[in-house]
Amino acid sequence: MTISYNWLKEYIDIPENAEDIGKVLTSTGLEVEKVEEHETVKGGLKGLVLGTVLTCSRHPNADKLSLTTVDVGGERPLSIVCGAPNVAAGQKVVVAVPGATIHPTHGEPFTIKLAKIRGEQSEGMICAEDEIGLGESHAGIIVLTSPEALALPNGTPAAQFYNIESDYIFEIGLTPNRADAASHIGVARDIRASRKRAIRWPSVDRFQVDNRDLTITVSVEAAQACPRYSGVTLTGVTVSESPTWLKNRLLAIGISPINNIVDITNFICHELGQPMHAFDADKITGKKVLVKTLPAGTKFTTLDNKERTLLATDLMICNAEEGMCIAGIFGGATSGITELTKNIFLESAYFSPDSVRKSSQHHQLKTDASFRFERGTDPEITVYALKRAALLIQEIAGGKISSDITDVYPAAIGRRTIVVKDKHVDRLIGKNIPREEVFAILEALDIQIIDKQTDQYTVSVPPYRVDVAQEADVVEEILRIYGFNNIPLSDTARTDFLAEFPVKSIDKYKRSIGELLVGNGFYEIWTNSLTNKAYQEKHQLTFTGSPVEILNKLSEEQGVLRQSLLFSGLEVCAYNINRRQRDLKLYEFGKIYYKDGSKYHEEDRLSLFMTGNVETENWRHKTQPVTYYDLGQHVQHILLKSGISSVKQETIEHQLLEYGSKLLRGNTEIGTLGKVKTALLKDFGIKQEIFFADLNTSLLFQSATPKLVIQEVAKFPEVRRDLSLVLDRQVHFGEISSLVMATEKRLIKDIIAFDVYEGENIPSGKKAYALGFTLLDETKTLTDDEIEKTMTRLMEAFETKLGAVIRK
Repeated sequence: MTISYNWLKEYIDIPENAEDIGKVLTSTGLEVEKVEEHETVKGGLKGLVLGTVLTCSRHPNADKLSLTTVDVGGERPLSIVCGAPNVAAGQKVVVAVPGATIHPTHGEPFTIKLAKIRGEQSEGMICAEDEIGLGESHAGIIVLTSPEALALPNGTPAAQFYNIESDYIFEIGLTPNRADAASHIGVARDIRASRKRAIRWPSVDRFQVDNRDLTITVSVEAAQACPRYSGVTLTGVTVSESPTWLKNRLLAIGISPINNIVDITNFICHELGQPMHAFDADKITGKKVLVKTLPAGTKFTTLDNKERTLLATDLMICNAEEGMCIAGIFGGATSGITELTKNIFLESAYFSPDSVRKSSQHHQLKTDASFRFERGTDPEITVYALKRAALLIQEIAGGKISSDITDVYPAAIGRRTIVVKDKHVDRLIGKNIPREEVFAILEALDIQIIDKQTDQYTVSVPPYRVDVAQEADVVEEILRIYGFNNIPLSDTARTDFLAEFPVKSIDKYKRSIGELLVGNGFYEIWTNSLTNKAYQEKHQLTFTGSPVEILNKLSEEQGVLRQSLLFSGLEVCAYNINRRQRDLKLYEFGKIYYKDGSKYHEEDRLSLFMTGNVETENWRHKTQPVTYYDLGQHVQHILLKSGISSVKQETIEHQLLEYGSKLLRGNTEIGTLGKVKTALLKDFGIKQEIFFADLNTSLLFQSATPKLVIQEVAKFPEVRRDLSLVLDRQVHFGEISSLVMATEKRLIKDIIAFDVYEGENIPSGKKAYALGFTLLDETKTLTDDEIEKTMTRLMEAFETKLGAVIRK
């Protein structure tokens, strides 16, 4: 959410600079993620002034250039060489003086310097629109002819004439529960409470009905989806471009001006947090507005000219014949405001968050209006917003208010009452705050104290504070305004609770594994537990149980809880690869979720991702692409760190992997690893191989028996023997290692694969392994005969059980 510093100052006194007020907002829970300077025209027209052309004559050395003298309010006129065909004596113009940096509409900014052009001195530049970022025109210089411009003295800053504003914009990471702060008035409320200042609400005292020439009747047939609907008509308005001040306000927060009527409704939305809609009253057939649903399957074309198929639950704003607007979300293509509009019906309503959210998600329409209605707006402000908008329309677009305000509000949404106990406030905050200060904070937040007792009190919460529903919420309001930094830390540390913690801690285990991976070049990632169901549906993937769908999801992209860490990890990989960070080693400890009937389950998992090269390119090492075996080595390190032995590795066919293995401890699967399927990578725009491991953290932790092993250095020498064999392509190193240990466990102390090759001279569907064996007898020196017998048994086992061909 974006908030303008200048706009905010219209409602509350702010002596602090933008950076300091950003800190104030963050301290109240409205986290300011960024503060950026904003100018309505890039560069702010600094160094540009108004001037009058005194003389204009042809350049002696160039047919298309003119020599001018221009009065810019200085001690003497400036001599300026001008190439514009329309320059003439007597004109009021915009001049960039030497030292000014101008920012063209297209191209890079440049600084004006004293120069000689074809032998003549030039002391500035007379500007065209596109040269200073005011428009696209380059047909000639800007010639100011309005009485306001002609009345200004030469030397007047151009920024003053064009009402150029320098502003600061706050990017606020608004949490979903703080719908009350989704406006400038809403943000001002928190400043009021934090800094004990008054808010200046725009006055609507001048609102009056001029005539009753245009009456639109309103009927609300779906009162549950629309508890309150207010409206009023205006006649004789002139639809045109908005004034500069209004355009500047909208541009500052990233909204493109459209016309004065639509701009005013957008202005009110961001001023008060009340979305509004303006209809062309002459297109409301039957002079009736009906708030109702239409039959399922009804076609409706929205403002973006897309035809949409309505659900039976979509709330619509209709005339006597057809729908005009999807309530609280988006207008229709035929009932909106155009330059021909003369009469308007202005809507200000309170729509049910559930109704708007469901329709918004179904139609994939996210608008400023739906953003606010989905979270909950203020049902008490609809009429005030209507009056405020009507007065602005009269001021800017003319016209007359031509009906009484219609306000359909059959069942008022009341304030919530909550009982707050003093002891709970003190316990949750950790400090005894005087009651008088607590009451002052609550009153500043529009939370009234309606009953005071010795040890508790009752508060009345306004309906616009949808997030304050229980006692703990009230305590949170007290704390965030009082200030988290004002709660002192205890001078003493308690240790009596430490005995309650188990000796074996999964958090410590995760930390130790994380340290191991970081030490091996991995980076930890944290990803969202919410994911896109389309990832699973597109490839018809099935996981344990069924997915857990979010009831109040904000988007389909975050509509279900993840059943695998793969997809969110691939999003991270794609993000980095797209920014030329192609060599990645990532890990994440996270949870997966699924539903089994009516029961919900969650599991701790550890995911590893490897892609690109094993090492960054350098002069000492050639770059080597990551392989399945590199990932397997790191998984082996995790098992060794955990003290887990006797893990079998079996080749599997897996819906996520082109090839891979599963890890078994006994008959229990503790994880899988392999190469991610190319079809899945394409969904993320990834064109390089990615290797992925998925380990069950809980099972690893339960099986872990890490212990320090002290072993005497062997007295007798080790022996190394190498062997090369050709195997079927699907045979993995884990199977080879298991067979070796089963054949000769006593003398074989280690086995490595120092080369794996597929290609020329190797039959199709086969691959060659170069294996290194370390042999050791801890009781004596091995003889050549013992070594040969051991290697012969291994070769026979490879040939009979794996179908290997021994390469000589």
